[in-house]
Amino acid sequence: MPEQLWFTEILNKALGPAVTGLMTTLGLHPKHPQAPIPNSVAMEVLVVLFLIALFLIVRTRLSVDRPGALQHAFEWLVGGIEQQSHEIVGPHSEAHTPFLVALALFILFCNLIGVIPGFESPTAVPIVPLGCAIVAFFYYQVQGFKHAGVKYLAHFAGPMPALAPLMIPIELISHLARVLSLTIRLFANMFAGDMVTLVFFSLVPLGIPIIFLGLHIGVSLLQTYIFVLLTTVYLAGAVAEEH
Repeated sequence: MPEQLWFTEILNKALGPAVTGLMTTLGLHPKHPQAPIPNSVAMEVLVVLFLIALFLIVRTRLSVDRPGALQHAFEWLVGGIEQQSHEIVGPHSEAHTPFLVALALFILFCNLIGVIPGFESPTAVPIVPLGCAIVAFFYYQVQGFKHAGVKYLAHFAGPMPALAPLMIPIELISHLARVLSLTIRLFANMFAGDMVTLVFFSLVPLGIPIIFLGLHIGVSLLQTYIFVLLTTVYLAGAVAEEH
């Protein structure tokens, strides 16, 4: 039986049998049938529930005349991402703002939840950054096809038809490498941050670990920004007019 966080234990008691039955039906055999939900998935569920509650709170408190601090924070976040995507993607980039904001908030809170005692950052487990990277990959590919149709495939052939046999495999490898790059960058930084904080808390319980806790928060913010920025850059390449 793997070590479970308290929230993971609650989920496994409530949903474990159903999850195990579903996985068995699909031909997947969980390693621990009594606890099929790992800590990383439980933390993702908790982050999603928290974000839904946060959105509902913001929605019920929206005001034009007297906006609160929470509304100002969300307006600042949405406005910053919208401005950045407009500068990188160009006109009509506003359609991608909801996806980029949702991606940023999910990754940010997945990074920061590990700061709270009794929880851990799901992004410090490879499968979670990989999932985020795959979602970003499919999103910008779909947007490329929506923007240019079948002509989007010409993007993989390069600027000269004569070079297409060489450029197609290079472009395919390049696009797949983006998934690996996004995954490793986010996972490695969050895993290292968690380990450093844990080591210093075990060696020196007071004082110095607070510095590394602040560093962990800074890394969480920076890695969220980098992930969203690179996703925006890839999106810009997919919907560029010349494609």
